[in-house]
Parts: sequence; C-alpha cells; structure tokens
Amino acid sequence: MKLSTKGRYAVMAMVDLAESSKDRPVALADIADRQEISLSYLEQLFGKLRKGGLVRSVRGPGGGYLLARTASETRVADVILAVDEPIRATRCKSGSPKGCKANKGRCQTHELWEELGNQIYLYLASVSLADVVDRNVTGSLRVFPGKTTQIEEPSQVAAQ
Repeated sequence: MKLSTKGRYAVMAMVDLAESSKDRPVALADIADRQEISLSYLEQLFGKLRKGGLVRSVRGPGGGYLLARTASETRVADVILAVDEPIRATRCKSGSPKGCKANKGRCQTHELWEELGNQIYLYLASVSLADVVDRNVTGSLRVFPGKTTQIEEPSQVAAQ
C-alpha cells in the first residue's frame, strides 16, 4: 500500500499546525514554508480539512487556521480520510462484492490485503496529532514472532 502525497502532506501540515498554533491562528504560507509544500496545494487540502471539521479558519490580519479539536483528539486517520485518501491495500473497491480480477472475482490473497488495510486504519486511528508532535508513535525496538530485532536509523545503516 502506498499513501499518496495528498495524505502525507495533509498529515505533515496538521502536525505542523498542532505544534505551531499555541491557540493562535497559523498562516498557511508559514506551514508551506516550514514543510516545503506548495501553498496552492495546501489551500486545497485545508479546504477539505475545514469541510471535514478538522480545522477552522480565522479571517483578517493575523488570521490563518486553528485545529477544530485538540491535537490529542485529532486522529491521523481522520486527517487522511478528510482529504479523500482511502486507507486500503487491495486493488478492489472497498465494500464491493466485485473483485479486481478481469472476471470480477477476488484473488486468493484478497482477505490478506483487506485485513492489512484494516490494521493500517486501526493503527492510524490510534495515533493522535499530539502523539506525532510528542514523537510518541514508535520506538526503535520491534518484536517479530520468535525474535526481537533492533531497527536501525537510516543514518546508522548508511554509516556501515
């Protein structure tokens, strides 16, 4: 599964907003500069985020955007879904009895990928913007059945 730039940029911008606002509106131009995202693209995303009830706009001098809920109440999954980004790992349309094969059947691994999409959604729904701001989303230790693996940072791998 690949998350498009729409979903990634929306999350990046919302985390920036959560970190920067401190109860005062933040200009999209400032978020665009910090996150290196096109201002016009952010305007489109924030229109969807506003319609989704995740942000509110403040007009006039010193205006900008504020989170509509607290950062701890705003889930990453909500942000992704608000910008029309489906969270799925299959080629099939979600909820459709038709499969992705030419004969409209489902492939043998459909349930595997569908459940992966469900697990991704559950994970993203369990993570708030506050978690991301506070860097409470992951550790460096991963447990796999039968072994424990230390995940190395990309800079550590490059140095080897």
